Amino acid sequence: MIAALGLGAVIGVLLGLLGGGGSILAVPALVYGVGLPLRAAVPTSLLVVGLSSAAAVLPRLRAGQVRWRIAAVFGAAGAVSAFAGAAVNRLLDPRIVLIGFAVMMVAAGTRMLRRPGGEGGDCALPSGGVNWRGCLPKSVGAGVAVGFLTGLFGVGGGFLIIPALVLLLGLPMTAAVGTSLVIIVINSVAGFVAHAGDTTVDYRIAAGFTAAAIIGSLAAARVATRLPADRLRRWFAYVVFVIAAFVVTQTLLHPAAG
Repeated sequence: MIAALGLGAVIGVLLGLLGGGGSILAVPALVYGVGLPLRAAVPTSLLVVGLSSAAAVLPRLRAGQVRWRIAAVFGAAGAVSAFAGAAVNRLLDPRIVLIGFAVMMVAAGTRMLRRPGGEGGDCALPSGGVNWRGCLPKSVGAGVAVGFLTGLFGVGGGFLIIPALVLLLGLPMTAAVGTSLVIIVINSVAGFVAHAGDTTVDYRIAAGFTAAAIIGSLAAARVATRLPADRLRRWFAYVVFVIAAFVVTQTLLHPAAG
């Protein structure tokens, strides 16, 4: 339980600081840190990430940093495809899922090391409006892709959602972070429902992990605006690379752990 509390706090801090990213560490933390099998770690991760993201978005609601209509479209598309991702997850060997997860971590870390491009686009016009003719298909397409990965790997997808919101949809970073947290909640709920019948969730571990994550996310959200976001993102990317290597090594040397 001590491991669950400590690791949960780390996940929450990352969610509060970056509006995502912490969820990609939740599954490895639950598998290798807490000792859950992958089938149990996936729904537990989704439960933890969904609740802690809901807590992390509260300070951003007061600041008006959520684009609700875009979050609804993006999240609804992702909620549907999360069930497809969960169905594929059931067909794959857990070792293949973990290796695929590590590959995705490397891709996400690489993405985080790149400097974000300019803001503005169909979903954030200079006048402040939204060109739904261009924004709608982009939001649906990005939502479907992220939702599928949510169901497949048990992640909230914030490390993919924020680049999509900024680079593809054109939202400013502050709005992207708040909107991302709402989308993560929607995706996590859908993914959890999709996986709920696969195994029994240890709600004692989930509750401790979640409580620590919520406390960490609320504390981090209060100081997020005062910290150098670019430096945080770079260091987080390096941590992701290390954990991806660890996941691959453990999966190859100890396949039964999956």
